[in-house]
Amino acid sequence: MAPVIINLLIFAALLYGLYSLGRGKLSLSVRVFIALVAGTIFGIVLQLAWGHGTDTVQSTIEWINVIGTGYVRLLQMIVMPLVFVAILNAVSKLHDASALGRISALTLGTLLGTTAIAAVVGILMSLAFGLTAQGLVQGTAETARLSTLQNNYAPQVSDLTVPELILSFIPRNPFAELTGANPTSIIAVVVFAAFLGVAAIRLMRRDAEKGASLLSLIDLLQSWIGQLVRLIMALTPFGVLALMTRMAATSNAGDILNLGKFVIASYIGLGIMFGVHATLLVLTGVSPLAFFRKILPALSFAFSSRSSAATIPLNVEIQTRRLGVPATIASFSASFGATIGQNGCAGLYPAMLAVMVAPTVGINPLDPGWIATLIAIVTLSSAGVAGVGGGATMAALIVLPAMGLPVTLVALLISVEPLIDMGRTALNVSGSMTAGTVTSQLLGQTDRRILSRREDEDLAGA
Repeated sequence: MAPVIINLLIFAALLYGLYSLGRGKLSLSVRVFIALVAGTIFGIVLQLAWGHGTDTVQSTIEWINVIGTGYVRLLQMIVMPLVFVAILNAVSKLHDASALGRISALTLGTLLGTTAIAAVVGILMSLAFGLTAQGLVQGTAETARLSTLQNNYAPQVSDLTVPELILSFIPRNPFAELTGANPTSIIAVVVFAAFLGVAAIRLMRRDAEKGASLLSLIDLLQSWIGQLVRLIMALTPFGVLALMTRMAATSNAGDILNLGKFVIASYIGLGIMFGVHATLLVLTGVSPLAFFRKILPALSFAFSSRSSAATIPLNVEIQTRRLGVPATIASFSASFGATIGQNGCAGLYPAMLAVMVAPTVGINPLDPGWIATLIAIVTLSSAGVAGVGGGATMAALIVLPAMGLPVTLVALLISVEPLIDMGRTALNVSGSMTAGTVTSQLLGQTDRRILSRREDEDLAGA
């Protein structure tokens, strides 16, 4: 027990150090980056000092998870209220409800377009590195994972149809959707809030007095939820420190080395996609360096938590308060980007797996027709993932059978899945924020004063 107490005292000292940096008015971006580095180093030290998977490390991580998992749950707690109120407030203030169509079309178009590019990058990475599914070992953990996929996950996508997917986005019971009861709950809440917002516009036209009272109430809710979001945002460095400590302390270096080429190819592909996002920003008049500097807290949290949905509060807050994106566009891009058109999970990853598996069943992955079909299926299925949840796993389970390929490879990569998923999630969030920024720029709605501000505003302030 004594080693665990010593470990926790060191962790407590790191937490206090982050708190002290915050009192010194150091920006949130810098503190989050420091937390990411410190957590990684501390996790590695724990593993080197006590060994991988030992009782001492496990007991230490259990207590550290109170901070890390607790922070993730706080963010999950505010996702639905934030999405609901943000969409309701934004739509109710539109002078023309048809503007929703333009915002949705541009946002979804950017998300799906970048996902198609991600599929191309994934194909090129697998071919360039000569990645193949042949020779991968199926041990006890992989066998158990395959059984879980076949019994629990596969049935969810086996009968998925486009009409059913579309219907799943329309809420039958909006109050149940507000609890996150279904994989499509986020989109369902967006739809419900958008309809309420349009109804508010109609009420304003028919009864200005009641409409004004309603808008005042919505404004009050928006301000209230905004303060709740900023209260929790102040805890971001502490959450990232705990999450990165857990990741570094529990990762198996041997497994990572065994599949090192796949890990390297994946991260090079992710890097290329960040370059694609930067190119889109340049083309729409936004500095990529300023953009990525301002969104660093969201990327760091996405990287450490591996949850696009939990990053929605940070996503919306940063787009509106640092990038000058209107609340309507920010809310739509953050919500859609967490479920549809995920560049990393639904674009890059399944495309890489398909190319790796193809030769094992006698398919030539260099065939142009096969490649074109794969890109189309990956892009369309990135919308289908929203109907079943599960991110990269579900995307692979949709794409591989659609291409006539076995799903065994999804289980064989279980040992490096967490490490790669961290980068994929960060790319997903970058993609959604890029879609919001590009849409805002194309519609001429960006607040240039906020976007051009040199000093980042601390999200914990104001």
